[in-house]
Amino acid sequence: LSELGSESAKIKAMGIMDKLSTEKTVKVLNILEKNIQDGSKLSTLLNHNNDTEDEERLWRDLIMERVTKSADACLTAINIMTSPNMPKAVYIEDVIERVIQYTKFHLQNTLYPQYDPVYRVDPHGGGVLSSKAKRAKCSTHKQRVIVMLYNKVCDIVSSLSELLEIQLLTDTTILQVSSMGITPFFVENVSELQLCAIKLVTAVSTF
Repeated sequence: LSELGSESAKIKAMGIMDKLSTEKTVKVLNILEKNIQDGSKLSTLLNHNNDTEDEERLWRDLIMERVTKSADACLTAINIMTSPNMPKAVYIEDVIERVIQYTKFHLQNTLYPQYDPVYRVDPHGGGVLSSKAKRAKCSTHKQRVIVMLYNKVCDIVSSLSELLEIQLLTDTTILQVSSMGITPFFVENVSELQLCAIKLVTAVSTF
């Protein structure tokens, strides 16, 4: 899926995606949807008190692998849809909604807590850590896999703004996209995502 994501970006840049068979492209999109669904609701913030540190790390690695795979599937699907001169059949509502669902979930539950401690749930108190002082204590060190996922999600958000310029979406979907585009401006340490969100909000405002 990682290779498929990068190859689809190349084909999109070359402007030859529309030369592929529409029937086969639609089949690929339907398969991609299943792969997006696989990681769309997986929580990466594990805190199993009964597990050893090694077991927890192993589980987290397995989950991050599935989540990253789903991100590659999102990118591939969105690269296909935002390629020039694509037939109407490729704008499959279920696939678009799945991409948005995946992106919203992992922004809120995976990336925001990693980049801004205000969004973290306190494992002892059970609530969200809301003190601004927590931000100062936050380590800036990030796992490579989290940085990779962050970059992929930035690409997805940016590509969604392209899709809005091409395809008319339902009101419900537009509301979902709007909230996804506005929330990054209330999160710290995500400047690249905020730039992508500006494009998304601008595209939404043209509707």
